[in-house]
Amino acid sequence: MIAYLEALECWFRLMGAFGFQREFVSRRDARSTGPRWCYSCGKGVFVQNGGCGCWVVLLPFGTRELAVICCADRSRTLRERIASGVVVLPGAFNALSARMIERTGFEAMYLSGAVLANSVGGVPDTGLMSLTEARDHADHIARSCSIPIIMDADTGYGGAENAARTIRALEAVGVSGVHLEDQEFPKRCGHLDDKKLVPAEEFCEKISAAAAAKTSDDFLLLARTDARGVEGYDEAVRRANLYLEAGADGVFPEALKSQEEFARFAKDVDTVLLANMTEFGKTPYLTAAEFGEMGYNLVIFPVTLQRVVMKATEQALLTLKAEGTQRSFVENMQTRAELYELLGYDMKTETR
Repeated sequence: MIAYLEALECWFRLMGAFGFQREFVSRRDARSTGPRWCYSCGKGVFVQNGGCGCWVVLLPFGTRELAVICCADRSRTLRERIASGVVVLPGAFNALSARMIERTGFEAMYLSGAVLANSVGGVPDTGLMSLTEARDHADHIARSCSIPIIMDADTGYGGAENAARTIRALEAVGVSGVHLEDQEFPKRCGHLDDKKLVPAEEFCEKISAAAAAKTSDDFLLLARTDARGVEGYDEAVRRANLYLEAGADGVFPEALKSQEEFARFAKDVDTVLLANMTEFGKTPYLTAAEFGEMGYNLVIFPVTLQRVVMKATEQALLTLKAEGTQRSFVENMQTRAELYELLGYDMKTETR
């Protein structure tokens, strides 16, 4: 089965090269645990399975039964968790950290565009990464876990048509929701000054195209507005409501500056709301519970884990350089047994 799925993945990519638009279904390694398998058969290229809402890809020259993982389950799960209370989303920086986020009991996770640029590309968050790099990053992480994922899709990697393609590509690999932002390209980190916005009407076109590209109605499309730091609070509210009319499922108001502003925004914009609790930015430190009391449904901690890991890495390297040995910080390491347990790897059962 594993070899068959690998061959099927090659087929997916070949079909994409020939321009098929609904070519992807979220796929996970057959050896992993996670969402249920979905089966369907029939002729044609794409058949929607009415039982679970996923898209099943079928070879165009015959009738075959194919097994694929249902991506709609994760999006549906995210909607259910939003309905039951505030959802905390730590930011994963790679697939191993994603496993740890799920293992420690979080209900969802976040993939930051800044972390993609920093940890994968080794570059600043200035719009230098491509959709292909973002998709591959998300694919690796989605394969390693089963909880919902919200991803930063920056400005959608181009215009309205590019934004639609972005939605299809990221939903395809198992992402449960994305946010698009109304900055000009090249963009800047949302908590820096001197940002520039595209006209609201132009961004509405992008949101409309992205909304139309969704495969699952449960897939969460969030509109991020950076207007607070550029044109003021009232413009952020105006834009947010325009973006909802254009088809967004919720709003991400970036870089609000006080608890009072967050509370006021939640009253002025009645929708699913995401709050960014990043460090060293313009937003004061608030707890997830405090955001929830104000009416926010999602609270992301986008760069927290990367910052912690990089600081620990720096300290370990300085000690290793000074002492020529790791003995003084071995007790601070993840053990081999802990790593293998996190990976679900049992050396005793390995065959050679």
